[in-house]
Amino acid sequence: MAAVRRALIDVTPLRESRDFRRLWTGQLFSGLGGQMAQVAVLYQVWESTHDPIWTGVAGMVQALPLILFGLFAGSLADRADRRRLYLITAAGQAACAALLAVQGFAGSSPLLLLLALIAVNSVFAAGGGPAGMTILPRLLPAGQLAAGLALKRIGFQVSMLLGPALGGVVIALTGPGACYLVNAVSFAGVLWAVAMLPPMPPLPSETRVRHGVLAGLRFLAGHRAVRGALLTDLAATVLVMPISLFPMVNADRFGGDPRTLGLFLSAIAVGGVVASALSGSFTRLHRPGPAMFTGSLVWGAALGLFGIAPDVWTGLALLAVAGAADTVAVVSRGTVVQLHTPDAYLGRVVAAEQIVGQAGPDLGNLRGGLVAAATSAPVALVSGGILGVLAVALIAARTPELRREVASSRC
Repeated sequence: MAAVRRALIDVTPLRESRDFRRLWTGQLFSGLGGQMAQVAVLYQVWESTHDPIWTGVAGMVQALPLILFGLFAGSLADRADRRRLYLITAAGQAACAALLAVQGFAGSSPLLLLLALIAVNSVFAAGGGPAGMTILPRLLPAGQLAAGLALKRIGFQVSMLLGPALGGVVIALTGPGACYLVNAVSFAGVLWAVAMLPPMPPLPSETRVRHGVLAGLRFLAGHRAVRGALLTDLAATVLVMPISLFPMVNADRFGGDPRTLGLFLSAIAVGGVVASALSGSFTRLHRPGPAMFTGSLVWGAALGLFGIAPDVWTGLALLAVAGAADTVAVVSRGTVVQLHTPDAYLGRVVAAEQIVGQAGPDLGNLRGGLVAAATSAPVALVSGGILGVLAVALIAARTPELRREVASSRC
């Protein structure tokens, strides 16, 4: 029984930190509201245009502010009071959600108005992302950071599982405006939790650290452990990301049943939730570097094998393994970044991590689609898996600081 308890997710941060508990709960409900709003956006854009190009444009409008302004927002998080910055950006997102609700209830609002509100909301999200992530080390001791990140991960996955389904039901009953309204109301918990936090200005001991985007990039280029963590994420996403290949695999090998296509995505999510629930098995070991490499290697291998899976059930099992491995890699990478980055650089480094997390999967899906168009989906999956495994192994070989580390304290 003791071994089982150690394997289960470590809830010590929730038990011992009232501030973390309030913030985690607020972000959970905000995440559910955000996922409902995502479904509403897709629904509105499709109903307005019946053109898949415009649904792609809506995704680009959401992604571009993070990519364009992420590093500047990270630099601001390193210079400003992080609590105040997060409070301002969360309030901005809540206001945008309220305006989206107004146009949603209006019925036939112009598409450009919808896209403009989405873009403004994404600017606030780009600004609040680094501030939100850099709050965590101020709330938890170093030994609890991995557990805190695992708890944040399972909250995100619960939102991903439940939010879209709830959004679909709400849209069917009342229309998209209600989803946006729920999203606006869901920010109340986050705003309250952040308002209850103490001020979080830059630490006095690090006020002489150079600020600005270029200084942050120089830190990233010169710090082998942090650079290795971000390169591992790039290798695992750009070379291996499989989502764009799912429709082709389903059509070519499994009969094209849309229910099977849905199960592909669900299998990855289920694997991720199981890994999060059992995250004590790797967060309590306090070895985030080896765990990150192991998770990334298993992710690549499982998706490569999915390309030659002989039947649906084997394929779903491999996707569940890949989802579990991805959760291990994501939580462990976040722990590496948090533990190895001085507080004065953390906003910029977290912003870079978020940009990699946004751009890497998009590039990976593009790579998979191009290779599959030239060859086939199995070739794209198998070649991507092999290249991903080789790239992660090379990064691990060239980053001994991460292979043998035992996390104990932050820089």
